Amino acid sequence: MVETRGPAGVVPAGLEKFYSQPLAWGDCAPYATTQDAKAAFTSSEGLQCARLTVPLDYSNPTGATITLGILRHKATESANRIGSLVMNPGGPGASGMELAASLSSQIASSELGQRFDLVGFDPRGVGASQPEVNCLTDAERDTERAQDLDVDGSPAGVAKQDAEAKDFATKCAQRTQYGPQMLENLGTRDVAKDMDVLRSALGDQKLTYLGYSYGTRLGYTYAEDFPTNVRAMVLDGALDPNQDEEDSLVAQGAGFETAFTQYAAWCVARQDCALGTNAAGAVQAFQNLTRPLIDRPVRLPDGRELTYDDATLGAIQALYSQQYWPVLDSGLNQLKSGGGSTLMSLADQYNERDSSGHYSNSQDAFTAIRCVDDPPITNTAEILNAENRYDQVAPFLDDGRPNGAALDACAYWPVPNTSQPHEPKASGLPPVLVISTTNDPATPYQAGVNLAKAMNGALLTFQGTQHTIFLQGNQCVDAAGTAYLVNNTLPATGQRCAAQ
Repeated sequence: MVETRGPAGVVPAGLEKFYSQPLAWGDCAPYATTQDAKAAFTSSEGLQCARLTVPLDYSNPTGATITLGILRHKATESANRIGSLVMNPGGPGASGMELAASLSSQIASSELGQRFDLVGFDPRGVGASQPEVNCLTDAERDTERAQDLDVDGSPAGVAKQDAEAKDFATKCAQRTQYGPQMLENLGTRDVAKDMDVLRSALGDQKLTYLGYSYGTRLGYTYAEDFPTNVRAMVLDGALDPNQDEEDSLVAQGAGFETAFTQYAAWCVARQDCALGTNAAGAVQAFQNLTRPLIDRPVRLPDGRELTYDDATLGAIQALYSQQYWPVLDSGLNQLKSGGGSTLMSLADQYNERDSSGHYSNSQDAFTAIRCVDDPPITNTAEILNAENRYDQVAPFLDDGRPNGAALDACAYWPVPNTSQPHEPKASGLPPVLVISTTNDPATPYQAGVNLAKAMNGALLTFQGTQHTIFLQGNQCVDAAGTAYLVNNTLPATGQRCAAQ
């Protein structure tokens, strides 16, 4: 089914054919590139998918083009339809198509599902979008995880990490279609422009947007570039726009430590807590369980080994949401008994590795986008300082060994960064709604406070311990967010929602 709804709103010169393009909606099955995508795309009735064509390089709109995968669930009350609710789950590198599919199965009958087409897109280079960022094979990713290089801060260990980072950057440039040109035009700067093309092709005069985590950066970048094209914008789990990569990483470490403290308090009240009965000793107990893996990884039934890095990554995955706390406790008890399958399964979830051993390209895309979104860090003294600060604020993740100052892949990236942290300036922007969670492990609460202030937006506080909250079943948060998206009604100043 081909629909032509655009162009809508202001069309930048030279981009007319993109803004007015018809969208050929059809079956979503051909767009599924992973097991998770296949499951998501069959989770709800009425899902439709299409491809959006955009310039590879917006400075050369007559040059090469690429396509983005788009998924929608049409508003169930067409007579009362407001428009499209475009959404992004974060990452960077996560699939917006999967998010829209999953949410549509939950909220199709809600007021949002009745009034909006629910639309998700895979950002350029991600998931169903073509071409995708391609750096490591599945086998290479497994090998990288098994090496556990990050725990070796010796000169030899740092040299190995540097070599691996350089090799990764080289492979990204070699294996991604259009090579360095694609990598240079992959960042938030370009995705924000893609979002405006999408808005027009969908027939919306103004954008209604929902962004989670890194998706908040997409949101405030779009708002800065196209402030008068925004109708409403919910930003949940904000990145602090002023924070550089080092400070952001350390703040995130502190967030995970807070979430671990909350988890430990919950755990020690249980009879089966793997960390014992004293919350004050939980960090030491966790270290006692995980640090031996550095020298003695646990062999798993599938032939892989649970390393220290994967065990701690599994714990981090579980700390994103309280619903995973029982799974983490089970995994730590299993580790006590010499097993590691549960923690490895959590680490696989984080890395988006499915049961067949296939990885999504989310981790490749995460690095590629990050490397053009922020300036590279090449000062080894700064790197070492950041690692030491991280250990101080997140002692449960301290491996107990001296830190090194290895460069990451961004230090070897073949193209320069195209953005950098800064406070967005969006004159003419209507009020936006920022939602921030008091004990969010990945995007600390203060970042949401700072973003709301920077954008002259409203702040809604959720008192809980998890990463993001909107449309996850909290009646207070969902009601406030829905009222804003439907009626542009902001919550009362200082409103707080408690966990249920």
